Amino acid sequence: MAIELVKERYNNAINIVEIGAPGASMIKVGGETALPFLFKEGGMPYAPVTALEILDSEPEDWPDTLRKPFGDAIKDPVKWARAAVEKFGTKLLSVRLQSVHPDYGNRSSEESVSVLKAIAREVKVPLIVIGCGDDDKDNDLLPKASQALKGKNCLFGIAVQENYKTLTATCLADGHAIISESPIDVNIAKQVNILISDMGFDPKRIVMHTTMTALGYGMEYVYSIMERARLAAFMGDKMLSMPFILFVGAETWKVKEAKESGVRQGVNWEIATSVSMLQAGADILVVRHPDSAKAVTDYIKDMMKEESL
Repeated sequence: MAIELVKERYNNAINIVEIGAPGASMIKVGGETALPFLFKEGGMPYAPVTALEILDSEPEDWPDTLRKPFGDAIKDPVKWARAAVEKFGTKLLSVRLQSVHPDYGNRSSEESVSVLKAIAREVKVPLIVIGCGDDDKDNDLLPKASQALKGKNCLFGIAVQENYKTLTATCLADGHAIISESPIDVNIAKQVNILISDMGFDPKRIVMHTTMTALGYGMEYVYSIMERARLAAFMGDKMLSMPFILFVGAETWKVKEAKESGVRQGVNWEIATSVSMLQAGADILVVRHPDSAKAVTDYIKDMMKEESL
């Protein structure tokens, strides 16, 4: 006798967030009404996407195996951006404005924004723009970066509980979506989204970054937090109904085993981490190695074939 599978049904959906100006290159993420790839329980109107990450200056601490695919282009952020789009086919580009950080060059905000504007002129794909991670520097840098790209509907980050007002105000004024971040905690994730929304920012323009770690370094905890947030959203919690973004590359390539064990192990580590995060509900995966981006994109295409499930 055939056994009928038990199916979960939900009445609520994840918000749909648009990145990029209207047109062929615009990216849409979110919209799920079921856990990842469970098409018999609900829908996934938009496939998860991968983005290649570049920096606004040559990365001095990247291992050779990560630098090699880009060749000399990695020394020039504009050429690097062009290679990511034209050579490796990324449909979404993440630019980390790291050079203003005191430990990575201590450049002026104006220098960094000048590079960002040149990248935006050169490539025609939607942009994710991330600050350097130093609050004082970012509070000066990100408003200038946001204003420079006004009207391009970028995804800007990162807003945290202790430092969200400046970025929220400038994204609201310049028409960008925003990344909210929390330290692997559902309650804090919700609180940050509430704080941003209380400033008049549309919750449907927020993408969540719950922070993460690489495969083998406590990822099961990250997975459980993401799953809890997603289930809460399906049950009607509007302040957790945001798509997820995860910076897989930044976490993977700082792991000793990935950096020191040759190109394949590092790439495989990035792929395995990405695939695990997709199963937890990731909508945007920011990776660093082109081989990882291709493998993960192919995996997503396979998983989105409903008839195979």
